[in-house]
Amino acid sequence: MKDRVLALAGLLQACQLVRRIADTGDAQNAPLTVCIDSLFRFDAESVASVYGGASGLQPGLRALLAHLGGEGERDAMQLKLAAGVLRLERSYSGNRAVGDKLRQGLEQIARQREHWGSTHPNVLNQLGELYAATISNLRPRIMVQGNPVYLQQPPIVAEIRAILLGALRSAVLWRQLHGSQWDLYLRRSALVAEARNWLD
Repeated sequence: MKDRVLALAGLLQACQLVRRIADTGDAQNAPLTVCIDSLFRFDAESVASVYGGASGLQPGLRALLAHLGGEGERDAMQLKLAAGVLRLERSYSGNRAVGDKLRQGLEQIARQREHWGSTHPNVLNQLGELYAATISNLRPRIMVQGNPVYLQQPPIVAEIRAILLGALRSAVLWRQLHGSQWDLYLRRSALVAEARNWLD
């Protein structure tokens, strides 16, 4: 349960970033870095190390407490987006060809990331193109709502797609840790307690 909380927090934090950039055209750099870096930690030693440590997931952990524990303001659209990513994960995990193509693409982009940095526009643009070439072909498609002024800008669209890859990474991790929709109902108290422990 302890590790599942981190995976769920990672998913919610990515969805929070998508919502923010779709509405404002800007994402907070630190949470964005955590999200993008998680894509390149292929063989991490622990769940926490996927995100560079639990400290980088504080926004996601607080979002989890808001949604499951009533501790803070809930964002219904963020929750809807997370549910959509979890459904997409099932489609993704059942399609080995897409998974192989995504892994190969990430390995290629990893070299650019080492040179430019995780949040450089060139890296985000390549990740967005990779999403379009792989995940966009799966169903259900993720529909992002926000300010049309920003959603019509190619760099913003690419960044949103890059973040959605990070969201999918967390959703895959959640499933690998045997997380399920039932946990959100039957083990809600345990999830909330673990999130508090990580924040303490």
